[in-house]
Parts: sequence; structure tokens; C-alpha cells
Amino acid sequence: MSTVRKLIQKKFKIRGYTLKIDALDQILSFTNRFVGAEDEALDLLLDHLQSQSQRLGVKSSILDREPVSRVITALLEADDAVEEDSLEKDPFSSSNSSAIRVIDAFLIPKFRYDPIKKQFHEHTGGLHIHGDSSAKAALYKDRFLLLYQRVLRDSHFSKPAFATEMSHYGSCEIAPIQSLVGQMGRRWVMGVISQLEDGHFYLEDLTASVEIDLAGLARFLSENTIVVAEGEMLLSGIFQVITCGFPPLEDRDKSLKSLAQHDFFGGGTLTKEENLRLAELEKRSLNDMFVILSDIWLDSEEAMGKLETVLDGFESQEVVPSLFVFMGNFSSHPCNLSFHSYSSLRSQFGKLGQMIGAHQRLKEHSRFLFIPGPEDAGPSTVLPRCPLPKYLTEELQNHIPNAIFASNPCRIKFCTQEIVFFRHDLLYRMRRSCLLPPSTEETDDPFEHLVATITHQSHLCPLPLIVQPIIWNYDHCLHLYPSPHTIVLGDKSEQKAFNYTGITCFNPGSFSNDNTFVAYRPCTQEVEFSAL
Repeated sequence: MSTVRKLIQKKFKIRGYTLKIDALDQILSFTNRFVGAEDEALDLLLDHLQSQSQRLGVKSSILDREPVSRVITALLEADDAVEEDSLEKDPFSSSNSSAIRVIDAFLIPKFRYDPIKKQFHEHTGGLHIHGDSSAKAALYKDRFLLLYQRVLRDSHFSKPAFATEMSHYGSCEIAPIQSLVGQMGRRWVMGVISQLEDGHFYLEDLTASVEIDLAGLARFLSENTIVVAEGEMLLSGIFQVITCGFPPLEDRDKSLKSLAQHDFFGGGTLTKEENLRLAELEKRSLNDMFVILSDIWLDSEEAMGKLETVLDGFESQEVVPSLFVFMGNFSSHPCNLSFHSYSSLRSQFGKLGQMIGAHQRLKEHSRFLFIPGPEDAGPSTVLPRCPLPKYLTEELQNHIPNAIFASNPCRIKFCTQEIVFFRHDLLYRMRRSCLLPPSTEETDDPFEHLVATITHQSHLCPLPLIVQPIIWNYDHCLHLYPSPHTIVLGDKSEQKAFNYTGITCFNPGSFSNDNTFVAYRPCTQEVEFSAL
């Protein structure tokens, strides 16, 4: 409480105000309504107080209770009016539908880092699906610079303010690879692992490349991954690595402060009032639940029977889930060139729509999100994947008008929570592409290694493009920066969950294979493993 008091006094003093005791108590009770968002609440209060000071008759810098109370009352009444309006629209829903926003991968804004100005700028031109050769080069450059600017803010790698002999000796400042030529002693470098010659691996940055060895890395390491390494140059021209690891993670709040209000997630830039309102709505949405299922084979009678059992169970609940997420694959057979049953698959989607429509409470109060899998119908297997073809989903949409067909990956903004969904058999492919087996010193769980790899790389799929093609101009859709609150990795491997540095990551399992799914509560980031 004393900390909040000091914060209030400090913020009002900065704006030129001195508070009387009764005014301070009034403001303290107002901020107690917004636990965790006191800064935003105070800024909003001060903005309104300054804009209405003339109307309120505030002539002195010393504030008493009356003008402060009038501004607080006006703010709370406006908030209550918005809340009542949302309840009138959907009084029986477990949450206001406006609290959930689905963001298609192809609509995510693209930002590029300028290393000279040391700031991000938004790409304003068109993005072509078939990019030219410069787009491929830009893909690697953008990935590198995204992590490089993050590393430069880390206290271990930042340049000492006062250069002394001792600080130089203990400094971990990143050196350009080009500067290694003719240098003696240990240096820290950062670069992309690449195989420029068969059996010979190199570390590349924007200045040069140098051959290295690969010993000592604790996580999944494949070509295209970015590492920070300490070592020294040998006479043979090889950089002998002593210590090697992934670029350090950065706290989400620290990343957001450096972005100058840029909307990297794609959920839109919100005002202070909207952020506070969403934070308040989130506190009241503790019962909200997302039910997430992966691998729903519509051509399997057994799988459809199990799905109906799941829907029956949630239909009878007092509060129905606010969102069902159905992730592919939606057929037990890959929809490749040898697949000729598209008309059958279309009718199976229609039957799924009838099944959902038979559960009246779910149809009225829940939303349904469909994300294609790696073997579902689509123009190609390249990432990001576009939504399921309208030809297949038309009949389902007739039964469930509020069904949402999203890209893979896709993003969801729930109140203030940012959630990323990705359906890909990533664990298997990462293990296949691994250059060295990961160390078991910290953990022997492959899923935990996978989570650490994608979060440190700030990328959902840091595989070589020859293993998993990516649309060059849309690689930014797979970035994980700033770190989201939750990452859902739909994979055919077993159910797993891992909270890594505050980021909740989980795999719901394969519903058609092992009858598993997940019930997720976004407000508390609680993962409930479920199975039939």
C-alpha cells in the first residue's frame, strides 16, 4: 500500500500537483480497482484531470478531495455504461465476444529494424506471395537484427559506460565477425549457423562468416538458428568456440517499452481507457475457458463419436466454454496429389456443423475456430498456411454462422492476453534436423528443449527453409516478439505443458490418436489436461 501511495504522489508531483490527505485516500481507493495496472489508471486520471481543470474550477496546484472525486466518478460511470452495454448485447455468454479477437497471419503488420537509427519502422508497401531474391536475403537479415537489438539491451552484452582495463577484460560486448581477423584473445560473436560447405559449419553475421565447431550447445541446434558464442581465432582461421548458447530472452514488458507503441502482435493499438477496461473485464472472466483439440479426423467414425461425447459434456456445464479451437489435420489421409475425396470431406465438414448445431447452448454462446494442419487441403505446405478452402467449409458455415476459419499459425487477443496457435509436427522435425543431440544437463524432456529453442529464437519454426519452406515476405508472421503470454503447439506427440520464463506453452495432444485435448483458462493461464 505504501508503494502505491508513493507512486501516486510521484506521478502527481511530476504533473505539478500536491495532494491533500483526503484526495490521496480517494485516489488510492480508485487505483485499488486496477491491481497490476496502477500506472495506466493514474495516467488516465491525470489526463482527465488536466483536460477538465478549468471546468472543475481547479485554480491551485494543491488538490483537495472534491475535484478528484468528480473526475473519478465520471470515469467509473463511463466504465459501467460500457459494461452494461456489453451485457445487453450478450447477457448469457461467459464473456463479452469483443474480448476475443482472432488475427489472421496474413494481416499481421511487418516491422523492420534500422540498426543506424536503432528503431523499428513499419513496412508500408505491398507484400507479394512470390517474392524476389532480395526477399529471401531480407528474411535472414530481419531475423538476425530482431535478436541483435534484443541482445544489445541485455546487461551482460551491453557496452560498459566507462571503458577501463577491468571492464574490457570482463566485457561480453558482441564483436562483428569481420573484426576477428588478426585479433588475439577471447571474443563474443553472434551469428547464424550455416553450412557453406559439406560437413563444414560457419557462423555468419551481416559483416562476414567464419568456420566454427559446434560443441557445447544445450538446446536444439539446426541450420538457420542464431547463436551467441565466446571463443578465439586459431591460426588455421577457425573460430574455436569455448561457450555457445542462444541469445538471452528479454522480459515482455522491457520489449514493449522499446517498441514505441508499435503493434507487433496485430491486435491494434489501444488507448489507456481501453486497456484498463480490458484489464477489468479480464478479472471478471475467470470462468472463461478455451477447449483446444488437435487432429480431428472427420472421416473416422470413432473420432467423431468421441468428439460428440466431448460436446455433450460441455453442453451440460453451467458455464459453456467461450471458444472451441479445432486444429487439423481434419482427415486421416494427407490431402496431397493422390487424395481424390474432396467432395466426401466437404460433406463430413457439413456433418460436423450439424453435430455442433445440435448442441444449442454451445451454438449460441461459444465460438468455433478452425486452424488447418500440415496435411490439410491448401495451395501448398509452405508456411504460413491460408485458411481451409471455402469449398470444404461452406456447408459447416451454414450450420454454424459464427465459425471462424483462420490461417496457420494464427493469433488470438483475449482481453490483455496474447495467445499464438501453431499446428505443426514441430518436435519430430526439429529432432530430425538437429545437428547435435541437446544436452541433458538442464532437462532431458525434448518438449522443454523445443520450447526453449523457439522462445530464444523468437520464431515458431527456426528450421532450414529446405526442410520447412516459408513465404519469404511473410516470415514475420512466425515471429514471437515481444514474447506472447501463451503458445499453443499442436503436435501429434504426447500432451505436454511447460511454463518457461513466464510463457505458458503446451501441446494438446492428438485427439484422434490418443483421445486427449486441453481445457485452457486464459485469465489464469491454467492448463487442464483432459482425455476420454
